[in-house]
Amino acid sequence: MQNVPHDKVALVTGAGSGIGAACAQALLRDGWRVVFAGRRLPALEQAIAAAGDPWGDIDARALAVSADVSDAAAVQRLFDTLQQRFGRLDLLFNNAGVFTPATPVDELPLEQWQAAVNVNLHGPFLCTQHAFRLMKAQSPRGGRIINNGSISAHAPRPFSVPYTTTKHAITGLTRAAALEGRAFDIAVGQIDIGNVATDMTERMAAGVLQADGSVRPEARMGMDAVTSTFLAMARLPLEANVLTMTVMATGMPYVGRG
Repeated sequence: MQNVPHDKVALVTGAGSGIGAACAQALLRDGWRVVFAGRRLPALEQAIAAAGDPWGDIDARALAVSADVSDAAAVQRLFDTLQQRFGRLDLLFNNAGVFTPATPVDELPLEQWQAAVNVNLHGPFLCTQHAFRLMKAQSPRGGRIINNGSISAHAPRPFSVPYTTTKHAITGLTRAAALEGRAFDIAVGQIDIGNVATDMTERMAAGVLQADGSVRPEARMGMDAVTSTFLAMARLPLEANVLTMTVMATGMPYVGRG
C-alpha cells in the first residue's frame, strides 16, 4: 500500500455497491482523490462514509456524483463535474454493469438486451471517450483506464447472451483503446473477475445452473483478492500496462471442464 495521500484522481463507475464500492474505497485509502459515480446518490454517499477518513480531509478527497453511464448527457455532466472539482483524471475504472435474468435466447425480451448493451457497453464507451479527451489535453498528459470485464468474456454461463455478448465486446474496447492510447500515454487494461463474494453472488454458493444442466454450488473468493489485484494494476507507471488480468475463486468451475 502507498499509504500516503497524493494528487492523482480516479473515477469509479458503479461505485455505490459491490466491486465498484470496494475498489473506490481502496483507492481512497491508498491516497487517491476519488469520484464515486453511480445512479443512486445515497448509496454513493454511504460508500464514501464507509471508507472512513484516512487522511482527515474526506470532503476534499472524495466526491459522489449521480450519473447513469448509459445517458450521454449524464456522462458529459459527470466529466464536467470531475474536471471542475479536480482538474484532471489519472484513472478511470469502467465498472458499472447489469446482469439480465437467465433466459433462452429465443425468449429474450428486447428490452433486456437493450438494457445490457446500454449499461455494459455503451456506458464504458462513453466514459472512455471522455477520459481520452481529458487525458490527452491535461498536463502531464495520459492516464490509465481499467475495464471490468468478466469470466464471461471467455466462457459463457447458460442463458446469458446479453451479458456474455457485452463482456466480449468490452474486450474489444479494451484492446482497441489500448492501441489508440499508446501515442498519448494512455494505458488501457481489463480485469476479469470470477465469483467474488458479494450479495449478487450468494446464489452461487447455494447452487447455480451449469453447462451440463446440473445445479451445483460454486466456490467464491473474498473481496480483498479483487481490490489488491485492482490496486496492483492501478499503481503501475504509465510505461507499463496489464492488458488483461483474471482473478478468480480457485475452486470455481472455469478452467478445463470444471
